[in-house]
Amino acid sequence: MKFILIIVFVILSSATFAQSKREWGISYRQKIGFLAAHRGVMGHLPQNQAYAGELSYFIHTKGNKRWHSVCNYPTIGGTIFYGSVGNNEILGRFTGAYGFIEFPFVNTKHFEFSSKVSAGLGHTTKVFDQETNPKNVAMSTHFNALICLGVQTHYKFGRNKLTLGLDMTHFSNGAYKVPNLGVNLPYLSLGYSRIIRGAQKDSLILRDHVPFRKWLFGTTLITSVKEVFPTGGKKYGVFALSASARYFTKPKVGLEVALDVISKQAILGYRPEISKTQWDILQVGLYTGYLVPLDRFHFVLGMGVYLKDKYQPEDFLYHRVGFRYYFDNGINAQVVLKSHWARADYAEWGLGYTFNYKKK
Repeated sequence: MKFILIIVFVILSSATFAQSKREWGISYRQKIGFLAAHRGVMGHLPQNQAYAGELSYFIHTKGNKRWHSVCNYPTIGGTIFYGSVGNNEILGRFTGAYGFIEFPFVNTKHFEFSSKVSAGLGHTTKVFDQETNPKNVAMSTHFNALICLGVQTHYKFGRNKLTLGLDMTHFSNGAYKVPNLGVNLPYLSLGYSRIIRGAQKDSLILRDHVPFRKWLFGTTLITSVKEVFPTGGKKYGVFALSASARYFTKPKVGLEVALDVISKQAILGYRPEISKTQWDILQVGLYTGYLVPLDRFHFVLGMGVYLKDKYQPEDFLYHRVGFRYYFDNGINAQVVLKSHWARADYAEWGLGYTFNYKKK
């Protein structure tokens, strides 16, 4: 789990640190928020205000690739996070690092309004322990996924920016180990940014790594690990095969339809008094998704419905949100969180291949 999350952070931020000729700078944000108790059993956890600080390195894209102008010249970078979540005694203090991208909706000389999407790796100092920390029903592993989604406004003057932002920061381990209710933190932030190096002119790169207006057919092998209650119990493997068709209508819009065949061994532990076969626990789902292609790196967001799910241990609908990276030879790698609404099912670690992909 930790290794895969580190890969996500590297993918998100690698384009940033490799482009030293771009306009770049640093920023700091001070955040204040609270722990949102999204389950009744978490009602005892919010005790105090949540405070955090973030130090970031950022680059302003200037249009040397096609998707820069298509997405209104987004900002990319990496962030170091440190703070509290409102209960240091039970939940501990949190640190983390993540890569991010900010998409401007409005971008003028002195004002910018944008959205932020980010993911990386977080760490907490305290986790659930049956004897020493039984009230921590939110976190059971020290290392967890860190996801931050938000919006912000920037006031720009010269090389400086003042930022007011609102975001939702989330920590969880994707059901790798229970309990795993995770923590959700709405934060209000105030920050200052300084551009250290101004922009230099780059030549436009017109190559697209995924063809547009063409159906692409492929398959993805998926694996994962899932633990179910009681705590400290057995970990089960997850194995899946997804056959998909993808169509990119324009440089920032893609659609996906997939047939998922899932063998989630944890279903064997669901109602253990019932004898089950591998065919009994097999799940088959029909999935549709929305794709945002940024050169080789794609965002994935979608929903599926189970066509075969004999024991129905969760809802009949499932959801995916995550990232996919495409290589020149048609191979792609993905890290995606599969969930049932706000409940994480497991993290999908996938390796796929597009059959009719041709390098352009």
